Amino acid sequence: MNWVKWSNVRVILMLALMVFLYSFTSTRNQSRKLVKSEVIFVDDSSPFIKQEVVNKLLIENKSDAQSINKDKVDLNQLEKSINSNPMIEKSEVFVSIDGVLKAMVKQKTPIARVFNDEDSFYIDYQGNIMPLSDEFTARVPIISGDINKVNRKDFSKLLRYVWHDDFLKKNIIGMRISAVGNLKMQSRGFDYEILFGKPINIERKFQNYKAFYQKTVVDSTLFRYKKINLTFTQQVVCTK
Repeated sequence: MNWVKWSNVRVILMLALMVFLYSFTSTRNQSRKLVKSEVIFVDDSSPFIKQEVVNKLLIENKSDAQSINKDKVDLNQLEKSINSNPMIEKSEVFVSIDGVLKAMVKQKTPIARVFNDEDSFYIDYQGNIMPLSDEFTARVPIISGDINKVNRKDFSKLLRYVWHDDFLKKNIIGMRISAVGNLKMQSRGFDYEILFGKPINIERKFQNYKAFYQKTVVDSTLFRYKKINLTFTQQVVCTK
């Protein structure tokens, strides 16, 4: 009986020691200062924003991450601060085991550039407005005309389709939107105008265009046309 009681006491003492050591280590770890901060772009092939700008948001406008205690770091707030930048799509902020404050950052992806009488800006992959960058200029189709919240959803769908198609991404260099929402496009290396109509039946219209292009570019008749009408999904109507 005494042996059983002594065993219980030893177990309790060991558990108490483990809790104490864990608490002590945790408290000491939280009171330590960060070693440094580090910004990692998920895709840095198009640097629309400098690492220094993100890093300033990351360390809450302090000059050095080493002046910040671990227990003072609000990761959620830091993510909100970084995500508020108009160049950033999303971020993930965490502290590594070795005390480095890290931010994994994904920039917005521009898929078109709008020129109008008042301003110039990008449209990103999500269909939202993205400001121009002083660091990098994206090679995307140039858009003019009336783009607004009403037609932006359908228009963004068309732009994403072009973005994902290697041929169209290389071939379509400009678009003009009429007041009623019809599209006219310009092709790289050719003088003809592509009449696309409303941004509907997108896949079918572009399939017709690609089939027509591949056929006529071989026999060099493509250079003869001034207008290529894709409005009718059953056929391509051309004007010389």
